[in-house]
Amino acid sequence: MPKIGDFVSFLCFEIGDFVRFCLFKIGDFVIFASKQIGDFVIMIFKRKIYSKLLDWKKTAKGKRALVIKGARRVGKSTIVKEFAKNEYKSFIFIDFAEASKRTKELFEDISDLNFLFVQLQMIYKVQLFERQSVIIFDEVQLVPLARQAIKYLVADGRYDYIETGSLIGIRKYMTNIVIPSEETTINMFPLDFEEFRWALGDTVTVPLLKQCFDSQKPIGEVVTREIIRNFRLYMLIGGMPQAVNEYIETNNFACVDEMKRTILNLYETDLVKIDTTGRASLMFKNIASQLSHGGSRFKVSSVIENGRAETILSVLNDMEASMMVNVAYHCDEPNIGMSLSKNIEKFKLYLNDTGLFVTSIYKDSDAVDNKIYEKILSDKLEANLGYIYKNIVAQTLRSMGKELFYYTFPAENSNHNYEIDFLINNSNKICPLEVKSSGYKKHTSIDEFSKKYSSCIKNKYVVYTKDLKKDLDIIYLPIFMLQFL
Repeated sequence: MPKIGDFVSFLCFEIGDFVRFCLFKIGDFVIFASKQIGDFVIMIFKRKIYSKLLDWKKTAKGKRALVIKGARRVGKSTIVKEFAKNEYKSFIFIDFAEASKRTKELFEDISDLNFLFVQLQMIYKVQLFERQSVIIFDEVQLVPLARQAIKYLVADGRYDYIETGSLIGIRKYMTNIVIPSEETTINMFPLDFEEFRWALGDTVTVPLLKQCFDSQKPIGEVVTREIIRNFRLYMLIGGMPQAVNEYIETNNFACVDEMKRTILNLYETDLVKIDTTGRASLMFKNIASQLSHGGSRFKVSSVIENGRAETILSVLNDMEASMMVNVAYHCDEPNIGMSLSKNIEKFKLYLNDTGLFVTSIYKDSDAVDNKIYEKILSDKLEANLGYIYKNIVAQTLRSMGKELFYYTFPAENSNHNYEIDFLINNSNKICPLEVKSSGYKKHTSIDEFSKKYSSCIKNKYVVYTKDLKKDLDIIYLPIFMLQFL
C-alpha cells in the first residue's frame, strides 16, 4: 500500500467514524484514492492515461471533446471523475444509464444552450464556470442525441466535454445520427504491469528494469526469478481495476476469481447485443480452447456449425471494436506496411485481459481453487500453458498501441508449418517475436523466417521467462521487459 511519506499532498474527508474519501497525488498523477462506505472500499489507481487527459485539456482548449474508448470495467468512468475533480473548478457527471427522463429529454432540442446549461445545473446541483468546468457524458451511447449535440456544445465553447461508453452500444444505437468530428479519441486498456506494480505500492521496479533494458545488461538469475513471480501474479490477477482491488482487499485468489467471473459474465451478456444468433458469444467462450490447440488460425467451423471465416467478419469487427478481445491477423507478406497484406479471414483471438483469460480456462468449474493459482504462480502446473504467455504478449502489445500480426509459412519437404507468434514494426523494419513459456531457447521459426526476410528484419526476439541475454543476433527478452520495445 502507498505510504503517506511518498506523497506530495494528502486530502482526507471524514463522515462519522469512517473515511469517506482519501486522495494522494504526486505531481499531476492521481496515485491512490479510496471511498469507504461501511466495510466496502473502492480503490482508484494511478493510470498512465491521466497524462493523456492532461495533454488533451492543454492542447484542445475547449475546441475538441474527448472520447475514451475501452472495454467495460477497465475504469473509464472512474478516471474521468478523478480527472474532473482534480483539474476543473466544477464538473457535471451525467450517467445516461441512470439519468432521469427529464435529463435525457433536454437533448431533444438544443436550440437554446442557455436553457440546457441552466437545467443541468439545477438537476445536478452544480454551478458551471465558463472555461473552468467540464461536462461528462457517461454511457453516452444510450442517448444518441447527446452524442450528436457535442458538435454544437463544442462550438459554443463555454465548457469542456468528455464522453465514455460501450462501443457495442455506440455502433448499435448511433447509426441514424451525425457523429461529431470535433472529438479526440483515446483508447483505455486494463492496467499494464507497471500500473499493477504501482497499485501494490511498488514504483521502483519497472524504472530499474527500463535502465537494464536500455543498457542491454542482464539483471541476474535471482532477481529475474523474483520479477517473473511478480509478473505471473499480474498475469493471474489481471489488470481489471475491480480484480486488482479485490486482491489488495482480500489477498485471496478465490475472491479475485469470483470478481473476474462477474466481469466475464457481463462480457458474455454484452456479446449477445453484438450478435443475437450467439456466434460472438461462442467465439468468445472458445478463445482459450482454440489457442490451446496451437492452430495457425481461429477455426470458425469448429465453433459455429457450418461457419466460415468470411461469414463472421462483421461479428469479428464488432467484437474487436468492443475491445473485449484482441485480434491478431495473419500478415501474408511481412514488410513495414503489414496492414497492406492483412488477411482478415485468417486470425487469432486473445482476451483483452490475461487475468480474465486465466479464469476463462477454468470457468467450467464452480470456482478456481487457490491451489491452482499458487501452482501457476510457482510455475508448477503440469499443463502446457504457453498460450497464457501469448495472451499477455498480445495484451501488452495492444496497450502499447501496436496492431497485432503473426505469420505462418510451410517448412520445405515437410507438412510442418513454421510460425512467428507476433510481428511488430520498428524504424522502418520488422521485428519477429517468438514467445516461450519457459527458458527454452530454441528458435527454429525465427531462423527460417530470417532466411526469407533478412533484408526486412531489424531485431529478432525470443520472449521468455529468463534473464536478458543476447546470443549472436537473437535477443532473449524477459517477458516483463516486452513493454520497453
